[in-house]
Amino acid sequence: MSFSVGIIGLPNVGKSTLFKALTKKQVDISNYPFCTIDPNVGTVKVPDQRLEQLAQILNPKQVLPTYIEFVDIAGLVKGAHQGEGLGNQFLSRIREVDALIEIVRSFTDTNITHVSGKIDPPGDIETIKLELIFADLASVEKRLTKVKKETKSQDKIALKLAGILEKIKKTLGDGQPIRELNLAEEEKALIADLNLLTSKPIIHVFNIDEKSINDQSSTINNQIHLCAKLEADLADLSPEETKEYLKEYGQDNSALDTLILSVYKKLNLITFFTTQNQILQAWTIPFGTKAPEAAAKIHTDLAQGFIRAEVINWQNLITAGSIQNARETGQLRIEGKDYLIQDGEIIHFKFNS
Repeated sequence: MSFSVGIIGLPNVGKSTLFKALTKKQVDISNYPFCTIDPNVGTVKVPDQRLEQLAQILNPKQVLPTYIEFVDIAGLVKGAHQGEGLGNQFLSRIREVDALIEIVRSFTDTNITHVSGKIDPPGDIETIKLELIFADLASVEKRLTKVKKETKSQDKIALKLAGILEKIKKTLGDGQPIRELNLAEEEKALIADLNLLTSKPIIHVFNIDEKSINDQSSTINNQIHLCAKLEADLADLSPEETKEYLKEYGQDNSALDTLILSVYKKLNLITFFTTQNQILQAWTIPFGTKAPEAAAKIHTDLAQGFIRAEVINWQNLITAGSIQNARETGQLRIEGKDYLIQDGEIIHFKFNS
């Protein structure tokens, strides 16, 4: 299972520029099954210094990072929920992703017109927020009409779902996204098939001018600020050239790395590692994943025949110097099927073939 993030925003805000910068950092996923990717989807590696440190200890023949898919979604315009612009195509594409990055234009360029005629970040955010709310409201009202008919027979699930939908309808009617509701897991499960847009985690990225990179006053609500044009330029440079280029702006790292890791955190994801067949590989799972479910990420056979997992924290492995040393000194733990995988653990799954 891969995790996908949709890049959304009004026209001419820098979405495509940011997407191009991201996809120039693509990870080669030829080692993964079913890796055919649409033209507007980029598979981007998750930066992780732990891989480099583990590689120095384990000396693998191959190092495979984990990745997240970024989807460049067509620009939204006011009235999209009523079919304006690419309307329905835009909204249906958003339903397929796990999280959203909204690009908000904060740069000025007389050669690139703003869809509303002026630079207005708060106004742009409100426009997209309302379009997503209106689209969700239409979906909820449609489902509620159907469910109310089912409640006449006093069906328990229908009654419960109707209550949830009424609560959601009121929240949307008040102009608030569903993510503000803090629904219980059971409630989320009952409405999961609706794929409601405002229930998805969202990160606002303000696309700023190069001259504003070190301007702290440009910070809005502690959201991510980056210059998409600069990031696209950096993507064409070598690591050494990138380091020198960033120095000129007083930066240590590419803002893209910060963005990717912010998405990872927003989705509540963690990473575990495997070291089979001289391949050091990182894998992405949600926080709270049990050992057999993590094993299934690698192959369903590992989950179906799961016996136990040998586990060691990555820092403990570096201290031990090798898997063999860790095993001999008793630093490898044995965990069963109810064990919850923790971020940064190296796992070896034992299973019946």
